[in-house]
Amino acid sequence: MVFSSLTFLYLFFPITLTVYAICPRRYRNAWLLVASLFFYGWGEPKFLLLMVFSILVNYVHGLLLGRSPARSKKSRYLVASDVVINLALLGYFKYAGLISDAIRLIPAFGGMPEVKVPLPIGISFYTFQTMSYVIDVYRGDAPVQKNLVSFAAYVTLFPQLIAGPIVRYVDIDRQLNEERRIDVDQVARGMRQFLCGLAKKVLLANRCGALWTALQGTQMGLVGSWAGIIAYTLQIYFDFSGYSDMALGLGRMFGFDFKINFNYPYISRSNTEFWRRWHISLGTWFREYVYIPLGGNRKGKARMLVNTCAVWLLTGLWHGASVNFILWGAYFAVLLIVEKTFLLKWLERTPKAVQHLYAILCFVLGWVIFYFDDMGQMGAFFRALFTLKDGWLGHDAGVLCLRYLPVLLAGAAASLPLGHRVYEWVTRQRWGYAAVTAGCVALLALLTALLISQSYNPFLYFRF
Repeated sequence: MVFSSLTFLYLFFPITLTVYAICPRRYRNAWLLVASLFFYGWGEPKFLLLMVFSILVNYVHGLLLGRSPARSKKSRYLVASDVVINLALLGYFKYAGLISDAIRLIPAFGGMPEVKVPLPIGISFYTFQTMSYVIDVYRGDAPVQKNLVSFAAYVTLFPQLIAGPIVRYVDIDRQLNEERRIDVDQVARGMRQFLCGLAKKVLLANRCGALWTALQGTQMGLVGSWAGIIAYTLQIYFDFSGYSDMALGLGRMFGFDFKINFNYPYISRSNTEFWRRWHISLGTWFREYVYIPLGGNRKGKARMLVNTCAVWLLTGLWHGASVNFILWGAYFAVLLIVEKTFLLKWLERTPKAVQHLYAILCFVLGWVIFYFDDMGQMGAFFRALFTLKDGWLGHDAGVLCLRYLPVLLAGAAASLPLGHRVYEWVTRQRWGYAAVTAGCVALLALLTALLISQSYNPFLYFRF
């Protein structure tokens, strides 16, 4: 089940929220757990047992840590045990195929059968969440959660279960255990945020994705290739940030305050700034649980560079078992190292427009590496971006570019904070509440009509 489906919008969500609102407070976590398991099991019932196993493993490790002396040898063994089990599960489901393919390249093992393991939706997200809980308990940053239902509700919380953001237990401990406030104003604010995310998904991400898909079936040429990768650049942003906005809005309606996951990353003027604004929860996780424990930048420049490479190798692997993701991680590791060593100081002396164009070029080219898992296709596309081998623009590609030009312009405008500033100005007016309410009703009607008619409605980050 996905947020941008009529089943979710008009059946699952209203029923879940209504029962939650009338449910006695002490049973609300139990209801969220039941609803979240149903939500996950709707599409992948065969992986429910895997999720239950993950919950029990991390819950038990948390209890055992609570009974062990702080930072003792026993505690360290417990954390190591938990990390090994979690990473073994994640490694098997995400990387067994890649490892088997690498082994089959060895002549002696060339006859080994191909290994294909289905990937459970959301396993990267909930595995990182559960590990962060155990590590924070070990550090003393989070209390032990003794209530199994509450812990399971945290892990399975459906707004962020299958595509994030990665919610650290320490950030919602009080909200999970104390009485969560839910009122009409909070639900209304959550609904507005949800509709904003849904509009990003349906109006922009789906349309940009349709252009990118259609262009790949034409002779794109130089102009068409740039239009295509810009369309994909906008698609992946609005797809993922739209999902995050919907998750934050849903969380707010159920009394949770999740931290933002995107902060207008496409206005960045460096790659360093871009990764402070893009997928913030993942960047925070790697900083807190990998980069800083490795020494961060406290042990000299050489160690900092090694730590940066390690984080970005893991970031690439986190996204999937494919060579292009490793190359993508290496690409940004090199850029960030170059910026930290000397380039940022030089950029600061250039006009802001130059800085911005530099950042745009870097992350757009990065999405080429991210998208193509076939090295031959990736190389051909890079040639198309920088040569006239296929001409300037094929006829069919030109027709598509003209047809979708308003979508690309709307996407570029929506990636800026201007729209949010206009919204804030409207809400401060005496007539603002009525205008926003009417706009939300009209937007919901439009989005519903589009969801009924559209057949192209993927969520890109489900496969991570």
